[in-house]
Amino acid sequence: MTIPGTQGYAEQAAELIPRYEAEAFEDKHNVELHLLPAPPARILDVGAGTGADAGWLAARGYTVVAVEPTAAMRDAAQGLHADAAIEWVDDSLPMLATVCARSARFDVVMLTAVWMHLDETERQTGMARLASLLEPTGVLILSLRHGPVPAGRRMFDVTAAETVALAERSGLACVLNVQTDSWQALNRAAGVTWTHLAFSRC
Repeated sequence: MTIPGTQGYAEQAAELIPRYEAEAFEDKHNVELHLLPAPPARILDVGAGTGADAGWLAARGYTVVAVEPTAAMRDAAQGLHADAAIEWVDDSLPMLATVCARSARFDVVMLTAVWMHLDETERQTGMARLASLLEPTGVLILSLRHGPVPAGRRMFDVTAAETVALAERSGLACVLNVQTDSWQALNRAAGVTWTHLAFSRC
């Protein structure tokens, strides 16, 4: 069964994988790099895609658990980053049932280009779940895509204000709220922009 928020990714995997792998971590995450604790901090990468971010983090000594529900992406990621110390988990928002069942906590929870795939009800459930996975000093880092929706995908127009308010209801305070142009040339030409948000416990 296809998870609603993953629509289009399996079908477009052959096109998306090389594009995602070509993106530099420092370009995508420039505005939040300063929020990463020192290795070997535990990082949960939710919606890890091809594993590009997880691989970068693991190479620098972080302890990485990568969650990816789309088999085509997850299988490719495990091949592309076979030498990286990454634990791969087949799980998905909003419940993250497998991850939550472990009762593990993380210093960083990252969602890169993921949150806008969830509908309103899923976002409400998902935020509470994400907050529960943070260590007391942990940080939640996520990005929101704004602009035209690619054909075959499921995305919602999610604002920073809504996300901040939802996080506050789960006991999280906003520590970063920055808007940037897209790091991908094709998306930038189409008028795609991003909001980068980060939250810590109140």
